[in-house]
Amino acid sequence: MNVNELTSESVIPALEIDRLIARMTDSRREMDYRTRDYTIDFLVALFKEGEFFINPELQRSFVWDDTRKCRFIESIFLGYPIPTMFFSDHDDGRCDIIDGAKRAATLEEFVSDDLVLTDLEKLTCLNGFSFQRLPAPIQKKFRSATLRVIALDQDTPLEVRREIFTRVNPPSQGNQTATRLKAHAGEFTNFLLECSEKPLFHKLCPISDHCKKSCEHVELVTRFFAYARDYQSFESEVDDFLDRFVARHRQRFDRAALEEEFSSTLDFVDKLFPHGFKRRPHCKFTPRPRFEAIAVGVALALREKRDLSPAVPLDWADIDSERGARFKHHTTTHAKDNKKRLAGRVEYVRDMLLHGKELNGHSL
Repeated sequence: MNVNELTSESVIPALEIDRLIARMTDSRREMDYRTRDYTIDFLVALFKEGEFFINPELQRSFVWDDTRKCRFIESIFLGYPIPTMFFSDHDDGRCDIIDGAKRAATLEEFVSDDLVLTDLEKLTCLNGFSFQRLPAPIQKKFRSATLRVIALDQDTPLEVRREIFTRVNPPSQGNQTATRLKAHAGEFTNFLLECSEKPLFHKLCPISDHCKKSCEHVELVTRFFAYARDYQSFESEVDDFLDRFVARHRQRFDRAALEEEFSSTLDFVDKLFPHGFKRRPHCKFTPRPRFEAIAVGVALALREKRDLSPAVPLDWADIDSERGARFKHHTTTHAKDNKKRLAGRVEYVRDMLLHGKELNGHSL
């Protein structure tokens, strides 16, 4: 419709215009932000130091595969425009990543030498190279490249941050956990649902109402059983790994054994971990890496010693204590979903419970 086609019914009344302007003004008042260009070297350093906070309410379970990660890295080498990342100052001093978590994680993974370049379309001569194998001038060029970041003030309401996230990340068709439950519906998925509804589990593992709608408790239960049973076979694609695990158990599984292991793990955590799976007493959500580390680590330790009594006090699991630095390193933002780091965090907990020290050799 052009201007000449407007009718009297199409014209916005003056009073409504005033309301629209007032709403726009109020929206602007709800947030203050600054724009910065940060070097990759700086962003990776912050990521490794745990200075980023990834709010589970503002993220989805979708994980980039290696091809997409490598295309992103190649785009940086080529100087292509990279979408602006959105951060928000968090009340504990860290940065809450509203949009850009996968980009930040991929940068850290590459610089940490955990990603080998494959399927590059333009810079084909770099296929097969990890970061540390690249010539020093190319490493320097990558580290000094800048990415644009919009940082919202910490007083920006969660509702506004969530609105920004959904606008820059249009929702995909369905939730992967819900899709998995539907695709493999049967006794095993019913069992997973039953476990996810246990009162003790909810007490130890709080999540927000928003995450509940995304079946987060079922996702965590599925990860527990899949990793506790076969974490050494995990590579990098979580959803594929979980899909295969659930499919294998769809027709036949040892319900009694699985239920006993889940219950004994929860009982152990309830008795010995003062905050359950939470980072701190008043946290209202449970980070996946921390849940995986404690839940699977405890299960592995109990398999070796049913009457387990920890070899040392559990202050190593308190990320705010001096002894908690190592556990924090294993379970905060940079604790990505790859084989090395998954094994590192679950075996760290297992070994600390059994021996009071890390034995697995997965130091990062």
